[in-house]
Amino acid sequence: MLKLAVLCSGGLGLDTLKRVHIKYKIECILTDSNSKGIIDYAEQSRIPCFIGNPRNGKGYHFIKTYDIDVIISVNYLFLLESDVINHSNILTFNIHGSLLPKYRGRTPHVWAIINGETKAGITAHQIDSGCDTGKIIHQIEVPITNDDTGASILNKYTKLYFPLIEKVLNDILLGTLKLYPQNEQNATYFGKRTPYDGEINWDWDKERIRNWVRAQSHPYPGAFTFLDGKKIIIDKVIYLNQERVKSADNGEIVQTTPKILVNVKDGLIILETIRTENCNFEKGNKFENENRK
Repeated sequence: MLKLAVLCSGGLGLDTLKRVHIKYKIECILTDSNSKGIIDYAEQSRIPCFIGNPRNGKGYHFIKTYDIDVIISVNYLFLLESDVINHSNILTFNIHGSLLPKYRGRTPHVWAIINGETKAGITAHQIDSGCDTGKIIHQIEVPITNDDTGASILNKYTKLYFPLIEKVLNDILLGTLKLYPQNEQNATYFGKRTPYDGEINWDWDKERIRNWVRAQSHPYPGAFTFLDGKKIIIDKVIYLNQERVKSADNGEIVQTTPKILVNVKDGLIILETIRTENCNFEKGNKFENENRK
């Protein structure tokens, strides 16, 4: 039986960890201090667990006492140093939420929606010293539908992570594991997002605004704007196939009933779902850009 170490964070990491543990022997776990569910699961299952940043030899000092065939990284917050990467007897690999080499980096599924992509996916790849640059083992394509959000794509991923891990482990057991170099000419990289990055630019076109909003909608922090100095979080917009009001500015409210209608550069959008309460929307009011008070 393969001896595994699982490096994981967050809800996606916990869900995958549990499924791996049902079928395989996990020697140890590495996680971050905020992943309380993983920490509790490790304690309940009596699996040794390292908590915190593994860099500067800390993770290696922990993992080196265990004989590990395969190291699996799932939604893990930290980049690994060579000491941990090279500790596995057979393979150290990661599941990344994009079709590498495109969308290396953080929250790739969110960036894919923002950029209007029609497909995303997950990639099992060997971990090397770079950021999501290791050789590809397997990929699963996931369509992005017109109504998908960042959360709905992540839900699709959740169902696919363990089958992909199992496929890699079966390749190892059967001796059929193959590694394919990434094509650097097709590589793209997108950085970490924070709740402060969600502000809407009302000079964008309506499709850009719609994608921006749905990519970050509830339960994510949400796309936002400001009205009279108050932050407005918007979770869903719908655009109309009609011309903009030429006499109104971009971001200006042109109708309040039955729905709030906003003027943009190439038409009109409806604010379908708003998370903010007790805000007075009036015709002629204008949402503000880059007002980060």
